[in-house]
Amino acid sequence: MTLQQLEKDRFKIVGGNHEATEKLAEKSVSFWKEVSIRFTHNKIAIIGIIALVIIILMATFVPWFSPYKASDQLGVYNAPPSAQFWFGTDDLGRDIFVRVWAGARISLLIGISAAVIDLIIGVLWGSISGLAGGRVDNIMMRIADVLTAVPYLLVVIVLLVVMEAGIIPMIIALSITGWINMARIVRGEVLSIKNQEYVLAARTLGANTWHLILKHLIPNALGAILVTMTLTIPTAIFTESFLSYLGLGVPAPKASWGTMASEGNKAIANAPWRLIFPAVFISLTIFAFNAVGDGLRDALDPKLRK
Repeated sequence: MTLQQLEKDRFKIVGGNHEATEKLAEKSVSFWKEVSIRFTHNKIAIIGIIALVIIILMATFVPWFSPYKASDQLGVYNAPPSAQFWFGTDDLGRDIFVRVWAGARISLLIGISAAVIDLIIGVLWGSISGLAGGRVDNIMMRIADVLTAVPYLLVVIVLLVVMEAGIIPMIIALSITGWINMARIVRGEVLSIKNQEYVLAARTLGANTWHLILKHLIPNALGAILVTMTLTIPTAIFTESFLSYLGLGVPAPKASWGTMASEGNKAIANAPWRLIFPAVFISLTIFAFNAVGDGLRDALDPKLRK
């Protein structure tokens, strides 16, 4: 029997047909849309986002619209929370509610600024190291190893002792070695990406190093970068609060959550609200950032995608 004599009805399509293929194509979504869908299904991450939005809005607007300023001494000393003073007052008669949100500005500013500096230095260092490879990679990572060998808190404390207390010195101290973790993660991502076909094609067409880093490597490592940065911010906020608690933070009359907790600890016996409120907001902010970071990590994890 020749090929022309074969009848069509003796054959059937296996694995689907044209209509089914079109339906599947309509259901396909982009990578970032799938990530956003997975992220929005994470209830803890959404709670973290909501908490961060509320904290940022309160820190932005409360000090502006409150009838009291953070440094106003109102003549009511160590008053407990009431309708007039929602979070009570301290030993100088200052409204703790306003001071909490004014302190939130400083704590968030320091934490986010330090994380952004870590992001910039870490991404550039890790990208160049991973893309260059060989001797350059070895030298750059050995420098990072030397910096890592010195305890992070020790470096920060020494720098703060040497420099004058203030917001800028605190940001510099937190950033001096904080970028190393970001650099290691970006380097690992670059090492796995740089031998992909599209990167090799760009190199063949004459793309220079900066073009490869900015157009190909960083965009494809963006997931790991976002997760790392999201988890870096709460670490910086906690470190700032800890150092301010030890008296190495922002000088008076400005106050961060750490300095407020340090002042409140001295009056914990007769005015516990002075410690409770800044401690609660430190914990809530760190939880919120960690929840968002974990949500992003889960959403970007290819092993969890269906």
